[in-house]
Amino acid sequence: MLLIDEIDRADEEFEGFLLELLAEFQITIPELGTIRATEPPLVVLTSNRTREVHDALKRRCLYQWIAYPSFEKELAIVRERAPEASARLAEQVTAMVQEMRSADLYKVPGVSETIDWAKALEALDRDMLDAEAVEATLGVVLKAKEDLEAFRGRKAAELLERAIARSASPA
Repeated sequence: MLLIDEIDRADEEFEGFLLELLAEFQITIPELGTIRATEPPLVVLTSNRTREVHDALKRRCLYQWIAYPSFEKELAIVRERAPEASARLAEQVTAMVQEMRSADLYKVPGVSETIDWAKALEALDRDMLDAEAVEATLGVVLKAKEDLEAFRGRKAAELLERAIARSASPA
């Protein structure tokens, strides 16, 4: 198996190189010559859609959109990957990130940010999410300056209130 992560962040020259690989299952390296796969590998490409990938490359791929997980599934992932976080903290952080994804953000947080946020809050000896904790650690979950600026203050407080209500609700 060959994983090529975030192909949309590579330059167009790399896409040309990749076309040869996908068409012939071989690559040519000027210093080494042509290297051929003895068995065609399963190739997985990922993209965050930061730029359009060339049509010739798209034609060689099967497309699969992977949506963000449901609250229950993401919570199960957080509990598995950040078991040291309290149950309440894991629920509140997961609910808060799910609420953030409904906001107009430049960079929507992924599941890895949810896990990182739960771990960071636990490392700060937090067992629940509150306005102070959100303010102190927002940079763990939001990775764009514009998102951080837009989220501080009232917007964060509104989403926190919804997230706490959501995490307290029976599933």
